Amino acid sequence: MFTLTSLNLNGIRSATSKGLEAWLAKSRPDCICVQEVKAQACDLEGRFEELAGLRGHFHCAEKKGYSGVGIYSRREPSDVVVGWDGGEFDAEGRYVELRFDTPARRLSIISAYFPSGSSGEERQQAKFRFLAGFEPHLARLKSQREFILCGDINIAHRKEDLKNWRGNQKNSGFLPEERDWMSRLLSDTGLVDVYRRLQPDTTEACYTWWSNRGQAYAKNVGWRLDYHLATPALGALARAEAIYKAERFSDHAPITIGYELTL
Repeated sequence: MFTLTSLNLNGIRSATSKGLEAWLAKSRPDCICVQEVKAQACDLEGRFEELAGLRGHFHCAEKKGYSGVGIYSRREPSDVVVGWDGGEFDAEGRYVELRFDTPARRLSIISAYFPSGSSGEERQQAKFRFLAGFEPHLARLKSQREFILCGDINIAHRKEDLKNWRGNQKNSGFLPEERDWMSRLLSDTGLVDVYRRLQPDTTEACYTWWSNRGQAYAKNVGWRLDYHLATPALGALARAEAIYKAERFSDHAPITIGYELTL
């Protein structure tokens, strides 16, 4: 069984200070995709290049203390791809891809961090630009190789994916345009929302993010923002899912899925 975890760290220094590394040593995933590293290469060097025996590969934002993604892997990849658009969003550190290629198979694990539009209209328009460019990128990639994309997508796809769906229909993360984009992505590319394949009807237990306001975590007023999106053959190999809430390393919870797969 290949176990793959995704977690928005809300800062790698913060998450590790709250016990992330000890949890990884106990849970022993084969890979963990992380988002919002909030560190530069010089900050990672000598401290965060490895966690619990997993070696990290990163795409840091140009802006200090902002965004950044990584993948920690137990196995060395055959190649590492950093960035996807060569411009606006690569400067924000939003995409890293590890390739595990053999003569028989071309397979990628991707960590991606989609923009949030919650801070205002300017960032919402940036989010729409990201979505418009990212869908064809994934379609091209799917035509070339199998992959599992893990990440904070910053979209709750269905009303079952957040607590207060009625009151959030005009808010970033649950806008009709964003939800329609997700529906088109799954329909047009055939990608699999792996958690929903395994848990098609789960509601409150599916949440992976909670606001820091108003005791949202204590009341479980959450959103499902963290996904595994897989090409169909890999999605069909998913066997078990878990969202870990016994400890809090971040305002997000780790989501782990086990695949009947060997890298």
